[in-house]
Amino acid sequence: RQLHRRALTAFGYGPKTLARVLRLQRALALVRAGLPYADAALAAGCADQAHLARDMRDLAGTTLTAYFGRS
Repeated sequence: RQLHRRALTAFGYGPKTLARVLRLQRALALVRAGLPYADAALAAGCADQAHLARDMRDLAGTTLTAYFGRS
């Protein structure tokens, strides 16, 4: 409880959400470096590419394709 309360105070959301945000940031950095979505997802700690896509949609409100402007 104390960890959750402190995370809310410091970051505005709980520790689990913070972990999701940091994992998404790692994955996005890897994609920017040239890795395919699936490889970046696995390297960042996601179970699969669908997991990364779901986190992107939930946390950023957009899709990976729209974010990176790929067709």
